[in-house]
Amino acid sequence: MYLDCVVDVPDIPGKITHQKKKNAVYIDFEYERIYYPERKYTIPKRVTIGKLDSDNPKRMVPNENFLKYFPEVELPVKKGTVRRSYTLKVGAFLVLQQIVEAYKLPALLDRYFNSPDLGLFLDLAIYSIICENNASQYYPDYAYNHPLFTENMHIYSDSKISGFLSQMTDEQSMGFLNDWNAARDHREKIYISYDSTNKNCQAGDLELVEFGHPKVDLGCPIFNYAIAYDTSNQVPLFYEEYPGSIVDVSQLQYMLDRAYAYGYRKIGFILDRGYFSRQNIEYMDQYGYDFVMMLKGRAKLVNELIMAHRGSFEESWNRRVKAYDVSGITVRYKLYESDRNDRYFHLFHSDEKQTWERSALKAKVERMAALMAPYQGKVMSVPDSYNQYFEVFYDQDGTFLALKEKEAVIERELKLCGYFVIVTSKKMTAEEAITLYKGRDVSEKLFRGSKSYLGNKSLRVHSNESASAKIFIEFVATIIRSRLYTLLKAEMVNNDRKANYMTVPAALRELEKIEMTRMGDGNYRLSHAVTATQKAILKAFRLDVADIKNKANQINERLKGEL
Repeated sequence: MYLDCVVDVPDIPGKITHQKKKNAVYIDFEYERIYYPERKYTIPKRVTIGKLDSDNPKRMVPNENFLKYFPEVELPVKKGTVRRSYTLKVGAFLVLQQIVEAYKLPALLDRYFNSPDLGLFLDLAIYSIICENNASQYYPDYAYNHPLFTENMHIYSDSKISGFLSQMTDEQSMGFLNDWNAARDHREKIYISYDSTNKNCQAGDLELVEFGHPKVDLGCPIFNYAIAYDTSNQVPLFYEEYPGSIVDVSQLQYMLDRAYAYGYRKIGFILDRGYFSRQNIEYMDQYGYDFVMMLKGRAKLVNELIMAHRGSFEESWNRRVKAYDVSGITVRYKLYESDRNDRYFHLFHSDEKQTWERSALKAKVERMAALMAPYQGKVMSVPDSYNQYFEVFYDQDGTFLALKEKEAVIERELKLCGYFVIVTSKKMTAEEAITLYKGRDVSEKLFRGSKSYLGNKSLRVHSNESASAKIFIEFVATIIRSRLYTLLKAEMVNNDRKANYMTVPAALRELEKIEMTRMGDGNYRLSHAVTATQKAILKAFRLDVADIKNKANQINERLKGEL
């Protein structure tokens, strides 16, 4: 991909060559020479770093290879870029800035980024939160009318951003994660929710990207992305990226190793049914980690436990868990025959869940029968999936004759409707178990937010470095956005009201209306008074009108030198 700018052709004698193809002259860079002793000659390794500018033979249009081999060259601002808007949207930025400072993110990132790059990193994270987009080409438009973390609030071009992303290293991301987790309180007992999603990739030849097991199949190659989230303190801890062909259940043990390496000892894990396996249970036992895990609803052990205790607790008033409108009972049992530890199985029943599961099952069976009705009397093979609920009859020549419902199977499944089971390694009540498991809700919202509200449904990058850089920035954005979500939710709970403007997207849209305007004297000033709705949102972050005025003045002072 060629960048929208021109730079000087590197002056490195013997390393730069010109190659004419059709109507363009391409610039090649010799980055290495390899000597083959058995053949007694040297082969130069070259890569195309751009093409010659048609107007100036000493200038060239660079590509992404240029960014890789000449990272020290600062790319010029995109042609035609104007200065800064007369009106700046400052409200959302000021709130997010406060979260950034409260978490001491600049100090942590400063260990791995120089001053210009540190500011740009934070700006890209904030840009993805406010604009719900991470595409580099649109960043200059955001920077034009927003305050920035960069020195003098400098607006960088999309080509500079491409270079910045391609130069980011694992040492920077891993270093940050080490420091971020070292700063947590490891003496505190916490529960970590671990969950994964996958991301589509529509450009580039990336090592991580494979055709795998997408949760939403768009027909694109994918890679997996997982986050470990501290449900006790409501903060993301670390993330993992791994190839798209690896299933969730296989990755868990590597995550446990990482958690141990970060120094976490007094922890438990909250996991969904996709991570259940005997090997994973035994691995957690080895580390001494507790777990709270949903079990697969149709697993043999689950079915047996439900059938054994069905009818003993559903109608008991003292067995209800009011907060979640379910009834629950706890039984002690082993997960598998050779299990050395007793586990605690928490059986739950929901009337609402029972109603819609029964309706869904009946509709499914009827739909399957209806789909096959037109094929009676025809030579064909009924799909294997029908064997679960039907006996299938054929004539000797393979003609499909009829379906007969397996009544005992269907009746048994109807009896199991409305039930679910959570297993824990530690003794606790059914109410405690479901309350802990429901702590996953926030981490699940994080994933929805990552795809829907951070512009990360799909990555469009052309190098492994750029992909890893965007994932790193996304994680830091997730830390910030998670705090935004937590504080807004706490404010709603404290006020016992559900205002529609207290969701993260709605709050950001409302805060974006707080603006500063550049006056005739060159100074930026708040355009208008803060509204009642904006005051209510700001209260969640312990900010008031005086704070906004003070912070707005600070922005103006920073801009004076730049304008």
